Amino acid sequence: MTNGYLIVNVYSDTIANPVKGATVKISKDGMDLMTVTTDEDGATPKMTLETVDKSYSEEEQHEVRPYETYDVTVNAVGLTPTTIEGVQIFDEVTSIQNIYLTSIDENQKGETSVITPNTLWQEYPQNITGNEPTEEEIAPHVLDEVLIPENIIVHDGIPSNSSAPNYTVSFIDYIKNVASSEIYSTWPTETIKANVLAIISYTLNRIFTEWYKSRGYDFTITSTTSYDQKYTVNGTIFEPISRIVDEIFTDYIRQGYRPEPLLAHYKSSTTEPGNLSQWGSKELGDRGYNHLEILKYYYGNNINIYEAETTQSYPYSFDGTLKEGDCSRDVYKLQNTLNYIRGSYPGIPVIKNSTGLFDSDTTKAVRKFQEVFNLSSTGTVNFQTWYKISYIFIAVSKMTNSIYR
Repeated sequence: MTNGYLIVNVYSDTIANPVKGATVKISKDGMDLMTVTTDEDGATPKMTLETVDKSYSEEEQHEVRPYETYDVTVNAVGLTPTTIEGVQIFDEVTSIQNIYLTSIDENQKGETSVITPNTLWQEYPQNITGNEPTEEEIAPHVLDEVLIPENIIVHDGIPSNSSAPNYTVSFIDYIKNVASSEIYSTWPTETIKANVLAIISYTLNRIFTEWYKSRGYDFTITSTTSYDQKYTVNGTIFEPISRIVDEIFTDYIRQGYRPEPLLAHYKSSTTEPGNLSQWGSKELGDRGYNHLEILKYYYGNNINIYEAETTQSYPYSFDGTLKEGDCSRDVYKLQNTLNYIRGSYPGIPVIKNSTGLFDSDTTKAVRKFQEVFNLSSTGTVNFQTWYKISYIFIAVSKMTNSIYR
């Protein structure tokens, strides 16, 4: 057996409320393996767990499941005990399991959620919606521009199943969840990027064309593979996928002069034109293809990568890098934003002098923020870090406003 790693983040209702001192128990087949406690930022230490060799995830096979699964149970004072079964661990990969606890209900013994298998391991229904909609179909129902929404609404069932629940999920978390459900995190970086871009483009097409809302539904997209992409409620997220999504979540594929993001269909193995082969993209990544070359191989040479015009609900735009020694208005915004976020995440060091000069205190605060949110801990602020700070700022602001309203 080889080893993978697990970090559990525990929150009360939202990411703005990390839970300090929660008891997290890891078990397998009914046997308790270890118990740890969350720190002041709601995170456990990184735990080492046995899993299977990553070679089983690097070629298409159905004899040995290419990851191991564990159960995670969380208890915290005043909150409902929660168990997530089937947390997935890959060889040499850090798994991130976010668990959201709700206020305790005296009539409820606890909550249990089961993570379903990756689509490459278990067979799910094939997509039945057909090819990309024609211009005539989308013309009456399109947005003015391609935008990255703050949240999307995921319907956990087929469209006609009115009893299936809807989940409001942040756009970035949705993309991370789908990618973690659809591909393997042990794959080459360029292969992961190509698949993530297909997932983003597919999602943005549903948003841009208002595919479901124009048909009278109250959701953005479904969780079922027979219509859309696999979204797994409470699914495990994998660090390599998470970092790539944070890097490119505003990018998408467009074909020729068409205005809409490409409805980028993909399947595990396919020879159909216009469909990305997930296993085929893995092979191309192994051969040294970059993500754009992989995408053009499947979707044609007339596709290219574009950046969304608008990123909804983020308070500040950003393009560049901030580092120690810089002095600007952007640094001033950064310092005050991090100090504000400290109200929920006290492990982030205070920046004593918010003057707009990127000093050593700012570097320490940025580095700690990056550690808490599984970003590369460089102490400098790039695109990924800036937008993650913006995302957490929005969440904390909403929580604060609801308290004092």
